[in-house]
Amino acid sequence: QVVLEESGGGLVQPGESLRLSCAASGGTFSIIFMSWYRQVPGKQRELVARVGADGTANYANSVRGRFAISRDNTKNTMFLQMNSLKPEDTAVYYCNVLIVGRGQFWGQGTQVTVSS
Repeated sequence: QVVLEESGGGLVQPGESLRLSCAASGGTFSIIFMSWYRQVPGKQRELVARVGADGTANYANSVRGRFAISRDNTKNTMFLQMNSLKPEDTAVYYCNVLIVGRGQFWGQGTQVTVSS
């Protein structure tokens, strides 16, 4: 059973930073992609950033240049450094992983609120 544990959410003011973490546990596996999604009430969950096993990263246009995704393959851990946060970044952020031979898994989500 793969378990994803997210941490790092919270309440910040516009312009401030947060760092989200996601750790995958539950056995030995090979993770192809690690991704962060976010969702606000009444809207579809959207992809924020994705990082491949080789470190190649992709970003949503709305966060490119402000957010940075990274991963530590030795610890099955992923990070999202979020800088220059805006009120429109407010959402529940979800960790997602795609594992060889096992499919994709979701974390329970962590709330990020950007408000003055």
